[in-house]
Amino acid sequence: MSRNSKTRNTSTALAAIVAAAVPALALLLTGYWSAALAADDSNWRRGRIYYRMVCTDCHKEMADKIIDPMSRTISEWQAYIDADKHDATGKSDGSLRYYVSTSYRDSVKADNKAAAKFITIPEEELLANLRAWVVHGAKDSDTPARCN
Repeated sequence: MSRNSKTRNTSTALAAIVAAAVPALALLLTGYWSAALAADDSNWRRGRIYYRMVCTDCHKEMADKIIDPMSRTISEWQAYIDADKHDATGKSDGSLRYYVSTSYRDSVKADNKAAAKFITIPEEELLANLRAWVVHGAKDSDTPARCN
């Protein structure tokens, strides 16, 4: 067998492997991205409205400050939400989950249109929306955000 025919056979074999691998890789990546998108089905826009109109409103009144999403990194926000510790001073409820609860929204709905508007949204869904917003606007995200 000549050197040219060996090279041609090797090239043909390599082309066959690539031809078989590309569709499999594309299918794998498509499945990965679909799963990633399905896993985070949160609505960061809803989270932004709730954060700006409910959380920020309360922070201004109770703590006399605004806490921007870009004040923390993504991992800091994730840890904060997972820890479920809101106020270490004891001036307000210590649980972050309380502030997305139906009972909290019901207690402020007369003075807060966003709380009234989101009263029927399940607590876990609203917490996921809030998480999506602060992660979306975190200082190390592609879109750091302020509350104003």
